[in-house]
Amino acid sequence: MNTERSQLYYTCVFLHVSFQAVHNSVATSPKRDDTPCWLDAQMLRMLLSELQRCRREAAPFKEVRQSLDTAVYHCGLLMAQCPAALDRQLCQHHLEAIIAPLKEATAQLSGNANRTAVSRASSPGQRLRSWLGW
Repeated sequence: MNTERSQLYYTCVFLHVSFQAVHNSVATSPKRDDTPCWLDAQMLRMLLSELQRCRREAAPFKEVRQSLDTAVYHCGLLMAQCPAALDRQLCQHHLEAIIAPLKEATAQLSGNANRTAVSRASSPGQRLRSWLGW
């Protein structure tokens, strides 16, 4: 893995872990589901800025750009409604829509995307066993 790709990989890992931590924190909040989300817009703005920078640096990596575009799009949607304009379920939905493409981008940068593509081509039984960890 060259230096540029490696740096982009670690940035995607950082973003994935950061958004996952926010998601977990929202999910374990003691408030009811119909209460407004407590997210700090300043923190989200910082993460969005880092995500946008990461997307710009991913320009040479066509396979990663689409995933990062999706994450940036969903983060922008979340920011447009934050803070406190969302209930917890919708907030979690937006966070999941950010996390999934970040996970995909990380896999693509690490070279695991080929393995993922191969597993998608396998039989339904093999995919189920893989999903169950068997």
